[in-house]
Amino acid sequence: MTGDAAVQGAGAGPAGSGAGLVRSAHERGITTLTLDSPENRNALSARLVGELADELARCAQDPRVRAVVLTHTGTTFSAGADLKRPANPYTFVALMRQIVELPKPVVARVAGHVRAGGIGLVGACDMAVADRASDFAFTEVRIGVAPAVISMTVLPRLDPRSASRYYLTGEEFDASAARAAGLLTAVADDVDEVLGGLLDGLRRASPHGLAEAKKLLTADVLEAFDRHAEDLVQRSASYFTRPEAREGVAAFLEHRDPAWVR
Repeated sequence: MTGDAAVQGAGAGPAGSGAGLVRSAHERGITTLTLDSPENRNALSARLVGELADELARCAQDPRVRAVVLTHTGTTFSAGADLKRPANPYTFVALMRQIVELPKPVVARVAGHVRAGGIGLVGACDMAVADRASDFAFTEVRIGVAPAVISMTVLPRLDPRSASRYYLTGEEFDASAARAAGLLTAVADDVDEVLGGLLDGLRRASPHGLAEAKKLLTADVLEAFDRHAEDLVQRSASYFTRPEAREGVAAFLEHRDPAWVR
């Protein structure tokens, strides 16, 4: 269990595949990976995290793939950790690092809600676009934990004042605020229109040029993984041994306020 827990359609082109929780489609150099577990709001279960890691590994090895789009079905990009069937925290950290290290750009396409660990995935992506109706929240503090491991991908994106506000209050913020804070690359009424422009730019870039440019952009983040991942995983796991977290998770599952709310 990680501390990046939840308070719990997209882009399929030709040559689509996948009957699991992550669907894959490829068109004109772009592979779209679609999180497809809408019944639990694409929560980060062990199965979903594993399937996404497998698909990303295939993209890394496929010379046809110039870039990857990460998107979702349903009204939620990801609600964060699946509190009933969570991924191993080390596996989730490895997934975020895999996105950062992938030698091809990864672009998040959001048209809905993003919570907790789901924001960690958005932060790991090289670019992120959302429609104006999308919203975000670091809901961890509201169940008695903190956004620990996702800090490695999120804090480099956010300006410090925004990070303080949204980490500490757990409040919802809209796509325009997310763009102003640095989490998003662009916000638009038509998310696919702005996404199309970005993908056209990536198609014009050489594969080697993209890989080398991404190395420059991600060096500091990867250094943070090397330095802090183990400590943050251990810290995150420790949160769930505390009475406040047990009360917070129980309150969430029972659809009530936790005992500390005044």
